[in-house]
Amino acid sequence: MNRDPLDPLTALRPWEAPEVTSWGRLPMNAVDRRSESLPLDGDWRFQLLPVPDAPVGGPWSSAHVPGVWTMQGTDDLPQYLNIRMPFAEFPPLTPSANPTGVYEREVSVPADWAGRRIVLQVGAAESVLLVHVDGRPVGISKDSHLAAEFDLTGLVAPGSSSTLRLTVVKWSDASHIEDQDQWWHGGITRSVLLYATDPLHLADVTVRAAYSGELRVDCRVRDAGGALPEGWYVSGDLDGLPLTQDTEFDRLNAEDERVSDFLGEARMGATVPEVRTWNAETPELYGLTVRLHRSDGTVADMSYHRIGFRDVEIVGRDLLVNGERVYIRGVNRHDFHPLTGRTVSYDDMRADLVLLKRFGFNAIRTAHYPNDPGLYDLADELGFYVVDEADIESHDHAHEIADDPRYLNAFVDRVSRMVLRDKNHPSVIIWSLGNESDYGANHDAAAGWVRRHDPTRPIQYEGAAKLGWADPGVASDIACPMYAPLEDCVAHALSGEQTKPLIQCEYSHAMGNSNGTLADHWAAIESTPGLQGGFIWEFWDHGILQRVSDGRPVGRGGAGLYDNGVAAPGYRWAYGGDFGERLHDGAFIADGVVFPDRTPKPVMYEHREIAAPVRIEAYRHEGIVLGNHQHFRGLDWLSGEWELSLADGRVLTAPAELPDLRPGQTAAVPLPFALPVDGGEAWLTLRITTAREEAWAPAGTVVCLPQVRLREATVSAVENRSGTVQVDDDGLLVHPLLAAAPALSLWRAPTDNDELGGMALRWRAWGLDALVRKVVDMRWDGDQVTVLAEYAAEVGVVRHVQVFTPVEGGVRIEESAELPDALADVARVGSVFETVPGLDLMEWYGPGPWESYPDRRTAPVGHHSVPVDELFTPYLRPQESGGRNGVRHFRLSAPDATGIAVALDEPRQVSVTRFRAEDLSSVAHHDQLVPRPGCVVHIDAAHRGLGTASCGPDTFPSYLVAPGVHRWSWTLRAL
Repeated sequence: MNRDPLDPLTALRPWEAPEVTSWGRLPMNAVDRRSESLPLDGDWRFQLLPVPDAPVGGPWSSAHVPGVWTMQGTDDLPQYLNIRMPFAEFPPLTPSANPTGVYEREVSVPADWAGRRIVLQVGAAESVLLVHVDGRPVGISKDSHLAAEFDLTGLVAPGSSSTLRLTVVKWSDASHIEDQDQWWHGGITRSVLLYATDPLHLADVTVRAAYSGELRVDCRVRDAGGALPEGWYVSGDLDGLPLTQDTEFDRLNAEDERVSDFLGEARMGATVPEVRTWNAETPELYGLTVRLHRSDGTVADMSYHRIGFRDVEIVGRDLLVNGERVYIRGVNRHDFHPLTGRTVSYDDMRADLVLLKRFGFNAIRTAHYPNDPGLYDLADELGFYVVDEADIESHDHAHEIADDPRYLNAFVDRVSRMVLRDKNHPSVIIWSLGNESDYGANHDAAAGWVRRHDPTRPIQYEGAAKLGWADPGVASDIACPMYAPLEDCVAHALSGEQTKPLIQCEYSHAMGNSNGTLADHWAAIESTPGLQGGFIWEFWDHGILQRVSDGRPVGRGGAGLYDNGVAAPGYRWAYGGDFGERLHDGAFIADGVVFPDRTPKPVMYEHREIAAPVRIEAYRHEGIVLGNHQHFRGLDWLSGEWELSLADGRVLTAPAELPDLRPGQTAAVPLPFALPVDGGEAWLTLRITTAREEAWAPAGTVVCLPQVRLREATVSAVENRSGTVQVDDDGLLVHPLLAAAPALSLWRAPTDNDELGGMALRWRAWGLDALVRKVVDMRWDGDQVTVLAEYAAEVGVVRHVQVFTPVEGGVRIEESAELPDALADVARVGSVFETVPGLDLMEWYGPGPWESYPDRRTAPVGHHSVPVDELFTPYLRPQESGGRNGVRHFRLSAPDATGIAVALDEPRQVSVTRFRAEDLSSVAHHDQLVPRPGCVVHIDAAHRGLGTASCGPDTFPSYLVAPGVHRWSWTLRAL
């Protein structure tokens, strides 16, 4: 950095001047210059200074651009905080220790750029960017998530080399409004490039493409040399269809004395016959080319846009796309990567959206800032509704900043620049003013700018909406609450007072083993007019790959050191506190529907089935009733296959011919099988796959697995007694394949929801994690044994009865547990036992194959087979996982087919893993776990739902475990 005290970039300490949002920065626009640019990405000379005004000196190291220095070997490591700022100073002040990165490299400007306008674009920098060329000041920019452009025309010479220096100050007044729930980093996080234009150039292009096929294109033109020359004009075409000049617009501009000579405005238009409209299901795009001509007709500048024809409007309490009320099946998404922090590649983003599309999501909220520009291109192409959110979150000081006039310019600047950049994307259907920043005059000012500039889209802001979901006087056209209880949402929709669409900006928190009641939410949404969906928090677990040996982030070289959500030996997924931070918020950063390597968590499969485009509505005498639950698309892009699963193990398949159904229609199709008279319980599944290659999936990709039960289970008669039962002196079952006998379990390794929701604290206080068993009575009735045991909790005694009866080839176990009234809401009531080593395969009949729990169990019933080691779900912080809800019977076997078989009296919650509950609850990371050689098996008569209480409502009362008497029985046999 130039240390001249007269340097305007440093003299006023812009990192502590909220009124200064930029200096020397060009206006934001929607003209994309990336394709014809000179990329400057790569390794730059780098120094990390302790403070912004420290002298540059000493040896240079190297840093990769784009990238954060916190992931590239410096001593300034990542830090995670949710709400609290990482320093104590109040806005707009910064801490005395303020890491400042100085990036420097030589730039050779092409000789053929002589006479052209030369512009530097820095894609994003956290949090204040200062630019110098050959020691001369160029400009300043704030806003860590939008590009900054600077005119270098008079500072660099085509055909020669110049020294470009980018100085990035980590902490600033802007940090106080970038207090998002994510890792704190520092650096240049998006690409840096140079581009050149003719002095006469397109300054901006605004596209409005309506559902009707009407197209309007507004152009702004500037001449870097001064006044616009005589005779300039613009032309355009839409995939070869010429646009026509709006001569009336030209005439009015010519007569309007407000239009000055240095800025030209032109308008073109067209009406597209039989227009193919854009929506998230059929994202039809057209290619728009805009050309700027000199007076001799030669092209001075050109801009290309992929556009979609669609309308967005609010009518009454409904958000409409192209006149249709659409469900918003959304997720909140950060720009994140476990090796590069905030820097994401185009391939990364495409993989994100392809995965979301395959699991039934159709919407993204860019939490909580404008995402990388490539994301919007992909959302246009693949089909997503986007809530585009401004880079404003003042969580720790929200109330003070919302009305602080010093930050007024920053609010308007960030919102307006987002709109100017992204306004031509059909995927963007809603503008968001930011997140968790209270509500004040600064928000109203930003909203006023948006309403004037872009009346074609609604605005939302949760901080305004919370003042009143129906209040017309706040800066939110949508009621977008955060984690509102479902009963409150339904009551509002039924109250007669609702005036706005209710679409929760966050409604289900995916921290650890979570997202309970997701299906219940969608059952209410789809049956209650006025409710239209919401956004799950969030897409990613923000685990950073870390070497265990030295505690350092692995950085860019770590590809291949993780698989299926699990880090390789010697590595782990780091969360808050793992980099030695004194202030941190722990594993709260691990709250996504995918693991850090993008491996789907079980909730993704739950969501896929909830969002199924094809549903089985009913089973009637005339056959199966199918329904099309899409908004715009028929079923011709899908294919199907029927599968009939019988409890006795038989599986029948047949091709399915899907009916020609328009959105919302239903039709009955014949039952594909003659139902066998025997075989017990019977389930019919319709396997829906893509019939041909889609942009987001190859042909044959599973889309959903709707299912209906054709026949109830039959009750088996109690078998005749045969053989003997062995129990030891403590009343514990003795069996050659069991390493630990069945005992009562009321405890689970607390989930994140259990810990943060306060349940785990209560369970520990009751002593449920360390129950002591005492045998009170043992009785023999011939070959039947009854054992009465008591377990002393801090608030009462639990009485547990086990009755062991020999049956052919095994033993029948009938159990009951009586919980005192004080033990309301325990984790589980059931049996736990352990097997001998070698039983490595689990086969079961019930929902699956993915993990399920009482309030997250939308999985098809059938016969499933999974290795025991793959049943466990490696949530970043070890906790209860691997459960399967509704299991009818299962077996655990060795390679030679020996093992055990368990038949349950009715569908039960079962888990089989290598870990006891105390193994999981006693460690912070998976690298600290030591798998047990045998299987730890839980059979639960009742198991508490998961809920989302780490940040949101707990599970519903119907999914809690009540006190009183619980009974269950099961039969254990050797194979």
